[in-house]
Amino acid sequence: MSKLIIRLVINAAALWVAAQVVPGIHLGEGPEVAVTSLLLVALIFGLINALIKPVVKLVTCPAYILTLGLFTFIVNALMLQLTAWLSNGALTIDRFLDALLGGIVISIVSTLLSIFVADED
Repeated sequence: MSKLIIRLVINAAALWVAAQVVPGIHLGEGPEVAVTSLLLVALIFGLINALIKPVVKLVTCPAYILTLGLFTFIVNALMLQLTAWLSNGALTIDRFLDALLGGIVISIVSTLLSIFVADED
């Protein structure tokens, strides 16, 4: 259970950093983001990455092979846009390029933060 909470916090931090770095990604409506809405968006993002992304990766396997793995960036951007659509305004993305850049930022921040979390396996 604690692993899920840690992953949720890492996703929330990565989404917050992406919203700060990429001008076309917006969290919430005001200048300050409520922690609850940030955690809700992180939860939706985590569920999408756990449930939908593996199916999309399986279906688009030839595209991954043809692009030598670069298609990952497209899939990450689409998952981020799906998160924005499902979040009902808690996360908005202006353009696909913003989602692409946001996906890259989220991947980098998540990887860096995951390094500091000890595995309990």
